[in-house]
Amino acid sequence: MDGEAVRNYVGQSQTLLEASPQMDEENTKVKLIQPFVDLLGWNFYSTEVQLEYTVQMGTQSSKVDYALMVGDTPVVFIEAKPARSDLTESNVRQLQSYMRQELSVDWGVLTNGKDFEILSVTGDDSQDGETSIATFDLDEMAENPDILEILTKDAIQSGRADDIARQLTQTSRAIRRLSNREESIAGRLAEVLRDELGEIPLDFEEQSLDYVHDLQHALRERREFIGESTTDDGDTSGDDISEDDPDTGEVNIEPTDNTVAGTIGRTDIEGDEDAQVAVFPTRESGLTFLSENNAWGFVRVGRDFDYVAMYVTQNAREVQYFAKVRDVVVPEDAELTREPTAYVDRSKIADNKMVVRFEADSLYQLEDPIPYETKYPQSLRYTTLGEFRTAETTDDIL
Repeated sequence: MDGEAVRNYVGQSQTLLEASPQMDEENTKVKLIQPFVDLLGWNFYSTEVQLEYTVQMGTQSSKVDYALMVGDTPVVFIEAKPARSDLTESNVRQLQSYMRQELSVDWGVLTNGKDFEILSVTGDDSQDGETSIATFDLDEMAENPDILEILTKDAIQSGRADDIARQLTQTSRAIRRLSNREESIAGRLAEVLRDELGEIPLDFEEQSLDYVHDLQHALRERREFIGESTTDDGDTSGDDISEDDPDTGEVNIEPTDNTVAGTIGRTDIEGDEDAQVAVFPTRESGLTFLSENNAWGFVRVGRDFDYVAMYVTQNAREVQYFAKVRDVVVPEDAELTREPTAYVDRSKIADNKMVVRFEADSLYQLEDPIPYETKYPQSLRYTTLGEFRTAETTDDIL
């Protein structure tokens, strides 16, 4: 996907939504969803896009808001809802019922212009039915433009979308299975280790459960990259880091300075309950950038925020750091301790990536870090200071 085009679309949509938060369905279609269809490479002013497509439902008929066509055959249904309303399970079931009537339709999109849900009947198992394979909002779309690759005209016509859907389905199924049966899987793994190694001074059950958690985390991280260009062996062609991670994933740089002011309890953080907190993910080696620069860097930001919180991946799996924002500047004006290329490849420092600088002596390590439960920030996410103070797990802020 053209990242710049996606971010322009997101910016335009957010501006329209801020001006008209109670936008009705017709305006949502014209101002938000029609440009979305164009963004995916489908020509709205041609026979590729049909409006109010008729679907026969038994003895009655219903109409889908948009049908994307290859020749005379519908391949994608898009069901629109007004921006002023939330997407519901009932809306999902409605779209699933429409898809079920047209055997050629393998893809469905449910959207209100703010939130998006992709359904697919293309997996590695015909019993999957019309499965939800991805959900995201405008901020997440801007952070990871490649998430739209699965719906592009080229991907669907070439069959590449089927491969992406299959990988998403397999990965999501594995994550669900590990999550639902983690104790029994860890128990069986512990038995195998005990049989192979005998009794040694190690808690096999605890180690096995940690391994299952790490595997879930690795699968979630892998799922984030599905949809990007891949090589023949299935590896992503990009670097082994996320778009917004100033850590190279390979080089562990020792910090020259430590700007962490100390520790703080979340209830002792001063500020308005509604103040915005941006939550960024980082690997443990990315903490060098944080501590020696009193800043976080090479990120895209979609809106203003007052504070930054850092979720540390790998062994930590918790929100560990918090800081108050001073300003957001281009890397050249950030006065970093090292050259930007010391932290990340030059290709990762795009024109629209910024450095978030913190107020002096405002970067703290949390005395009560927020532990991972089932959700973690794969990219920039937002919460409020009130929610941050009272959160018991990451599920409460994401």
